Amino acid sequence: MIYPENIGERLSIDEVSLSKGELYTYVTNKDGKGKKGTLVASIKGTRSADIIDVLEKISLEKRKAVKEITLDMANNMEHASRMSFPEAILTTDHFHVIKLAMEAMQHVRIKYRWEELDKENKTIKEAKDKGLKYVPTVFKNEDTPKQLLARSRYIIAKKRNEWTANQKERAELLFEHYPLLKAAYKHVMQLRGIYKNTSMDKAKQEMEQWLEKTNKLDIKEFRTVAYTIKTKMETILNYFKNRSTNANAESFNAKIKLFRANLRGVKEIPFFLFRLEKLFA
Repeated sequence: MIYPENIGERLSIDEVSLSKGELYTYVTNKDGKGKKGTLVASIKGTRSADIIDVLEKISLEKRKAVKEITLDMANNMEHASRMSFPEAILTTDHFHVIKLAMEAMQHVRIKYRWEELDKENKTIKEAKDKGLKYVPTVFKNEDTPKQLLARSRYIIAKKRNEWTANQKERAELLFEHYPLLKAAYKHVMQLRGIYKNTSMDKAKQEMEQWLEKTNKLDIKEFRTVAYTIKTKMETILNYFKNRSTNANAESFNAKIKLFRANLRGVKEIPFFLFRLEKLFA
């Protein structure tokens, strides 16, 4: 479904699941603010060739009028956007960059947790073989190592000034016993701090310094993050031109999911798309 009349200078592109994991690509106009006139295109699937085929049905004149497109880090979305909107700059949403680094940090936490689970199981077996009662290691806040790591999931996703007293105590114990996790947390916070810059040149300089520190950090997961950032440096730095985000696309997706939940699922996709058209196109 395409609505050329809804096209504007600033667009967003993202995918959303309508039913049973079936993905659709949505192109939306930021100026529509999630109301009528927001929906520019609804395309079944996420293949770049399919997206391009549909968007090229819109006249080249209208597509050339688009000045900026915000998107996530998916290569297919980037390729489709470049081919369909030749005059637009592409801006990678900063939330997805930070999220990627967060996932690397959480991977370190989960790896530690599995190690503690294996260690606990081994200790329990040894105690059982010797006919002894197993007594777990307990920290001063009464967490066991595996509990400390499990309960720190949301703590390390927040800034220090957002921690409660209990969370601060748990974080101190976590960083004391797992220094690599402390280094990972500090590294992620430094990346978040880069986005406070108002100058693209300053941001680029700090981003390059962050990438150098990543190599010294010697955490495999962060090296993967660094490589991804390097390959998408241009679109990531475009954020500092207009500070545009993909928040409106995420909000639009949330509305679709809420609409889907209110209808208790999607039984007939064509009729569901018809309703979306009436609401947002």
